[in-house]
Amino acid sequence: MQDMEKQENPSVQQDNQAADAAAATAAEQAAPAAEPTVEDKLAAAEARAAEMQDAFLRARAEGENIRRRAQEDIAKAHKFAIEGFAESLLAVKDSLEMALKIENASLESLKEGVDMTLKQLSSAFEKNKLQEVSPQAGEKLDPMKHQAVSAVPAEQEANTVVAVLQKGYMISDRLLRPALVTVAQGK
Repeated sequence: MQDMEKQENPSVQQDNQAADAAAATAAEQAAPAAEPTVEDKLAAAEARAAEMQDAFLRARAEGENIRRRAQEDIAKAHKFAIEGFAESLLAVKDSLEMALKIENASLESLKEGVDMTLKQLSSAFEKNKLQEVSPQAGEKLDPMKHQAVSAVPAEQEANTVVAVLQKGYMISDRLLRPALVTVAQGK
């Protein structure tokens, strides 16, 4: 009998151990998770603050780079803004220099050369959106484009253009120089 009891004891012991393990597992599951300690919270907050500081410094550096690049672009635009116009005027200068080199030029050939040079200049103006402001006689005075130099008696409506003394010019929609005109006096 004792032999039987000895044989039963190991199996009972195993059952008891299994039951204890199951009870411990159930107790762990039933018990709420332990709250993080103050040290854990502080470490997490410090890590988050370090991440935010790094992100802030990167954003600040990126902003500085964008600002610096924009300033460089603006400086280049100011420095080279006239480059296209200057390039188109080179042909005009070359033509004038060639005309001066010709010895014993006839009046007719000089006139022809000046006419061709004027066409080159007009082409350069057109290419660079430089437009003439040349009002016709009888056109209403536009103070945004015309400058009245004098008023003269005329057989037309008051404040209308009588004669253009000097053409004006506009670059795109901006007035570069107003046209100098004489206008009709009021009757």
